[in-house]
Amino acid sequence: METQEETTRKKSMDDKIAELEARRAELELGGGQERIDRQHKSGKLSARERVDRLADKGSFEEIGLFSRHRATLFGMAEKELPADGVVTGCATVDGRLVHLASQDFTVAGGAAGETHCKKVADMMAMSLKTGSPFVFINDSGGARVQEGIDSLAGYARVFYKNVMLSGTVPQIALICGPCAGGAAYSPALTDFVIQTEQARMFITGPQVIKQVTGEDVSAEELGGPQSQMHYSGVVHLIARDDQEAIELCKRLLSFMPSNNLEDPPRLNFGGRLKADAEMNKVVPADPKVAYDVRDVIVRVVDNEDFLEIQPGFAANIVIGFGRLQGRPVGIVANQPCVLAGALDIDASDKSARFVRFCNAFNIPLVTFVDVPGFLPGVEQERGGIIRHGAKLLFAYSAATVPKITVVLRKAYGGAYIAMCSRGLGADRVLAWPTAEIAVMGAEGAAEIVFRREIDAAEDQAARRKELVDEYRDTFSNPYVAAGRRLVDDVIEPADTRRVVARALESLHSKRELRPQKKHGLIPL
Repeated sequence: METQEETTRKKSMDDKIAELEARRAELELGGGQERIDRQHKSGKLSARERVDRLADKGSFEEIGLFSRHRATLFGMAEKELPADGVVTGCATVDGRLVHLASQDFTVAGGAAGETHCKKVADMMAMSLKTGSPFVFINDSGGARVQEGIDSLAGYARVFYKNVMLSGTVPQIALICGPCAGGAAYSPALTDFVIQTEQARMFITGPQVIKQVTGEDVSAEELGGPQSQMHYSGVVHLIARDDQEAIELCKRLLSFMPSNNLEDPPRLNFGGRLKADAEMNKVVPADPKVAYDVRDVIVRVVDNEDFLEIQPGFAANIVIGFGRLQGRPVGIVANQPCVLAGALDIDASDKSARFVRFCNAFNIPLVTFVDVPGFLPGVEQERGGIIRHGAKLLFAYSAATVPKITVVLRKAYGGAYIAMCSRGLGADRVLAWPTAEIAVMGAEGAAEIVFRREIDAAEDQAARRKELVDEYRDTFSNPYVAAGRRLVDDVIEPADTRRVVARALESLHSKRELRPQKKHGLIPL
């Protein structure tokens, strides 16, 4: 039988456990059921619901539930802010470890103070220690003004950690509510930003802009996902709601290794590499006829599964992830149905950043080329097309992952070089019979090379056509480049998937030594 002392001790322990459970239940409710209901009414999930839907069932381990701010000014001493407005911890996503932070808008509008930021930064540090991706779900009004400079110092700590993680573990930011002021810079420092349609992301709000400039701007124009994708390029993917944002996050993670020391996860693929006769009909032989390059991409990747990144920004270049025989690849392709596929400032930035991401995380690159050149014009020149175009040259040259290039049609001038030509270190360069690899198009070249002959001819139009055809037959084909070893093979379009997949398999063990240095100086 239990003694009176044992009964008292047990009762005492039961009481303490009951108190723990009560405290935990209260803290896990965040700002309370009423505020959670408001979140739901506005079409948003709560911070914990987002975590539950991202993580594998039962895998989330919360860290820092009992954290509390230490601010005392402006009535903060009496304010109990559950988990200090951010849920942090680790979990598995599709069986792989991730660390995460999810801001709780029901607690003081998700405002970030000293402790809030320390919790986020601590999870980032654990990502680095364990070599696991970091996911940051943003839903916050910004810095907690009652804490003054402590909140700013906290954000600085988060930004610093973003940079420490960069290129070491993947970082994905989900924007599921407001993301205002300095808070917007942490997502901008991550690898990918997914924003929901009801979310807003901006540095200065409409009221501030009106005070400073007198210009009326709506929140939608300023910080909505469409404006961020179409004009600024900050956002990589747009989701209808929180659930779709979480699904996109999971899909993104499936293409990536957990860290820079691992290879991307390869899926089992039992399909055969057979010729695709329909591919021969996808690209028109006439270089002036447009087509959608995504029709080529989906026929090359496994199961026509292609995740396009930033589809609404710089649409003249297409980037994204696919798989070949289960192996993840990064794809860069000129888009002939937008600006004829010419490279401009935004397209150069978009593709260069993507190439650098793939290189950092050991993801091979497949490049499809159909480019008439860099976009001409005074606006592009004044905007710094030389500097921005040089970013793409730099990114491809610096990349040491397997690089496979397929020239579909036009490959002219400096843009041909920039799209991962042999000179920039491409490991395989393949060309379709429709490929035209030249300094410029035959029409423009003939005007320069044969100007005197054309001017002297009685029928200048007929003579111009004759000389244009002569130049095209001589230079605007893949065989001259193949003869110079700038092209490894000229292939039938139907064989593209098979040839690229085999090249990728043979290049899997590629190793490339580079000079030792801190880092190269990309032309920012």
